[in-house]
Amino acid sequence: MSQQRNWTRRSAITAAAGVAAATSLTPTAHARPPAGGGQTAVGRLYEIRSGRHRAVVAGVAATLLSWQVDGTEMLLTHDPSWLGEGYQGKTILPWPNRIESGRYTFGGQQLQVPINEPSRQAALHGLMSWVEWQPVRHRRDGVVLEYLLHPHYGYPFTLAFQIEFTVDGRGVSSRLSAKNVGDTDAPFGTANHSYIAASGPAIDTMGFELPASTYYVTDDNLIPTGTAPVAGTEYDFRSARRIGSTKMDTAFTDLARESGGDAVVRFERPGGENVELWVDRTHGYLQVYTDDSPSEDRPARAGITVEPMTCAPNAFVTGDGLITLRPGEVHEGRWGYRIGG
Repeated sequence: MSQQRNWTRRSAITAAAGVAAATSLTPTAHARPPAGGGQTAVGRLYEIRSGRHRAVVAGVAATLLSWQVDGTEMLLTHDPSWLGEGYQGKTILPWPNRIESGRYTFGGQQLQVPINEPSRQAALHGLMSWVEWQPVRHRRDGVVLEYLLHPHYGYPFTLAFQIEFTVDGRGVSSRLSAKNVGDTDAPFGTANHSYIAASGPAIDTMGFELPASTYYVTDDNLIPTGTAPVAGTEYDFRSARRIGSTKMDTAFTDLARESGGDAVVRFERPGGENVELWVDRTHGYLQVYTDDSPSEDRPARAGITVEPMTCAPNAFVTGDGLITLRPGEVHEGRWGYRIGG
């Protein structure tokens, strides 16, 4: 099973790159290129800083490529000269996770998007993992990027996206807006695929608190078949405890909210800075992956991703959390990382 998932994740990236449309980038004064100028494998790079915090955003997939605190990298990331694997740091659009068989019905139309995860016969992580977002403005502590998604075969809708990453005295945050600039309703969902790095060799010693009371039961292709309470299962992290040997590639919902309306995930990193992931009310779902089957270039379980998602896996088929944007309608959502107590 581990070998199969390893192959699946790498092949999904390769297949997705093959079906994505190529996008040229005109150099602009707003973009800050890497040393020596020019492009990287993940597009142009935008560095932002504030106090102890430094982040790097890559233009391709509006990727959060790096978040450093006092010079220590907090993310499981990769060099910009490489594609990376496991969708590290990418902004996922216009759907997160999987569409079973790539087929769905919307507005009375039966639609088929390309399958880019052949072993699971699924369309994984949308259409924008390999496109370059354009800079709108870039300042010392923030960057705004935008992308216009034109209609695709199987996704005949036009959406305009804008994303802002900012850093402040506590951490890094993201604000995404999506506007339907077409003339018909459009289905939509989003996620971010950043990984928090283990402070040691593996995440097993990491303390983890996940404020979710329900998880999704799936078939062998990771397509949900139902939900179940986390109570009494290995997936109950409502009170912080060590991850240990628990393996997850699991979606969660029914999130407990704090007084301001955010749900907060906590990562206790022995010997390192503790981290909190906060998500606003537009993110009602979290996908947890314990990095059990990366490529051969690094050890397994070197980090953990908790993906803020606006809808459930396979939402284009089931409607679970699916957002329908009417013409002219705008969706906006926020999430971020900060240093924990």
